[in-house]
Amino acid sequence: MASETACRPSVKRPCKVQAFRIWDVNQKTFYLRNNQLVAGYLQGPNTKLEEKIDVLPVESHAVFLGIHGGKLCLSCVKAGDKIRLQLEAVDITDLSKTQEQGKRFTFIRSDSGPTTSFESAACPGWFLCTQLEADRPVSLTNKPGEAIIVTKFYFQQDW
Repeated sequence: MASETACRPSVKRPCKVQAFRIWDVNQKTFYLRNNQLVAGYLQGPNTKLEEKIDVLPVESHAVFLGIHGGKLCLSCVKAGDKIRLQLEAVDITDLSKTQEQGKRFTFIRSDSGPTTSFESAACPGWFLCTQLEADRPVSLTNKPGEAIIVTKFYFQQDW
């Protein structure tokens, strides 16, 4: 029997979108500023700005990631020789990994002890990342070992 979070084409029931808290290993949380996802230190009344990440499992380790109830989704976009993270106004439940379009929204979740990393399925070798400096945009990197880049996150289901 399929587990609650498993999502396979043969399963007839819809997959369940789950909300997660995410913060990098330096304790920076995600928030939205000028329609851009940013990582920074939120304190006091600003903690309410924290964005929960909506997760829709696609298959084993593959997920769609969104915010605002899954109405804005993270995608990996190629423009010429540049690769960037983008927020797109699309409903997470309308995405399909089987369609070529859906691939840019798909991230491979890899857990390593208490931390998680997310690699783009459309752009292998490119990982979701934050900068060491606070209040910088969440982006993608193909240099996950670089000292100024953080690709390890704490990822906790928000009950």
